Amino acid sequence: MAKFIIAISFLLGISSLLVSFIKKNEDASSVETLKKLYQRPQYVRYPKSNPYTPAKEILGKALFFEEALSRSNKMSCATCHRPDYHFTDNYPKALGREGAELPRRTPTLLNVAFGNEFFWDGRARTLEEQALMPIQAHDEMDLSLDEMVNRLSQDPNYQKLFKVAFPQEGLTPASVAKAITTYERSIISINTPFDRWIDGEERAISEEAKKGFVLFNEKAKCVTCHSGWNFTNGSYADTGLAETQPGRGEIVQLEVLKYGFKTPTLRSVADRAPYMHDGSLSTLNEVVEHYNRGGSHIRKSTKIFITSLNLTESEKSQLIDFLMTLSRSKKERHIASQESHRFGVNYDH
Repeated sequence: MAKFIIAISFLLGISSLLVSFIKKNEDASSVETLKKLYQRPQYVRYPKSNPYTPAKEILGKALFFEEALSRSNKMSCATCHRPDYHFTDNYPKALGREGAELPRRTPTLLNVAFGNEFFWDGRARTLEEQALMPIQAHDEMDLSLDEMVNRLSQDPNYQKLFKVAFPQEGLTPASVAKAITTYERSIISINTPFDRWIDGEERAISEEAKKGFVLFNEKAKCVTCHSGWNFTNGSYADTGLAETQPGRGEIVQLEVLKYGFKTPTLRSVADRAPYMHDGSLSTLNEVVEHYNRGGSHIRKSTKIFITSLNLTESEKSQLIDFLMTLSRSKKERHIASQESHRFGVNYDH
């Protein structure tokens, strides 16, 4: 009888170990499947209507930093889209002409080559269309396209650059837009600990961050909007913030998107505070808390896009640990900060 009990106990133990082994391998298989959805692309997308050339990128970079593209001769694209702040700025709201606060946060230009519609409300259908809009906007750079062309045409250096980059087209508003966007499409986020983990370096991120990755894709439901290698589905959602102005709904006339704003990339997210389209949340902890409770201002449209998550304190911590892996490590950020101050180097480009 004793031998029988021992045998049964042994078999139960083996069974328990087998179930545990199968569960562990199922979990590992599930994670490996998820990881495949986040592989970085091997190329940058350039449209057929504006193919890449080195001459256009060189010209576009010069124009991106050119303050003569503003009426005051004091603003450029880089005034708001600063390389040292991952092509955004550190303000809750963008600052326009004469330092006036604008309604929305400056969106990053990281990975705009993979975008489809631009601005927080998507009112620009192409990047080329978007590039000229802040130049003309009265509350931003406030310069007419005719005056822009006139100013650039009087500069011998730009005369040469346009002749090389656009030998047939020459200097026109369209060629200015093509040059600027060729440079902007070269702004690609750097490889991070997360990417190294995706590529097979298991120790690149912590075990807690790996749990956060699973939460991101499952219980926390972040992947609903922040999907793919660039961590955005390129769509719009009402995220439950206090709104005084319409978003995407003003463009497409849909009530469900009245307060819908474009889902931003999460690449380099730890280095791009404050957060949300209105800059109202200062830290990643605040962002996670906001989504965990299902938003702070609940409307009918809010409930379509987000709901309370019931994350534990441990799970919230794991989720933030994961989000941190989408940016440079602490050591890399320290080195980059020192180097960018010394040399003006852009480490996300």
